[in-house]
Amino acid sequence: MQTAGQTVLITGGASGIGLALARKFHAAGNRVIVAGRSEDRLTAAAAALPGLKTCAADISLAEDRERLARTFGDVSVLVNNAGIQVIAPFLETTPAQIEREFAVNLLAPVLLTRAFLPGLLTRPAAAVVNVSSGLALVPKQTASVYCASKAGVHSFSKTLRWQLEGTSVRVFDVLPSVVDTAMTAGRGRAKISPERLAEEFWKGFSNDRFEMRIGLVKLFAQLHRIAPSLVERLIRPGR
Repeated sequence: MQTAGQTVLITGGASGIGLALARKFHAAGNRVIVAGRSEDRLTAAAAALPGLKTCAADISLAEDRERLARTFGDVSVLVNNAGIQVIAPFLETTPAQIEREFAVNLLAPVLLTRAFLPGLLTRPAAAVVNVSSGLALVPKQTASVYCASKAGVHSFSKTLRWQLEGTSVRVFDVLPSVVDTAMTAGRGRAKISPERLAEEFWKGFSNDRFEMRIGLVKLFAQLHRIAPSLVERLIRPGR
């Protein structure tokens, strides 16, 4: 994959995984745009990375997705990174929470990709990068909607990759283990840093590794093929 001279849009790019990815693309000589809901975080990201372009947007809203596609029509790499997670028994979540989690984690990446894809197909080298999760492969019982939404992203990435074979657009699927971000504060073990994820991503992106299993996901995926019940016992609390 061409790693320099691209115009890169990263959703949820003002902190955590998104900001770590922005740093990698920025350091490699790309024009980087980060979108997010927090004006303060966007301002801090712009101060940290000279030349970074920021845009306040809520990707769960159709008007904001349309504005992104209209404003940044020259994007050649779309990174669908933004995500949210609700930790609660299913019946303790509200319909509004469920709808928003699916809207941010699954519908927004699919619809943003649909909005940007006609432009991407005109570029000599372009990419869609979807940040899914290792929980797409082996779900955890405390986050049923999150796991389902990330499984959807994983499946969408694979089918879109097949559909775009023979075009200039490559589709990457990133499946990390637990990353040390604000979303995972106070929970999770053996977390990896956003910087480590970004390093592993960059190696895979540079070498056209279209499905990237990062951190413990590599081990869990191998174990799951051999002994799925063992992996499920490991990931379920109290089992």
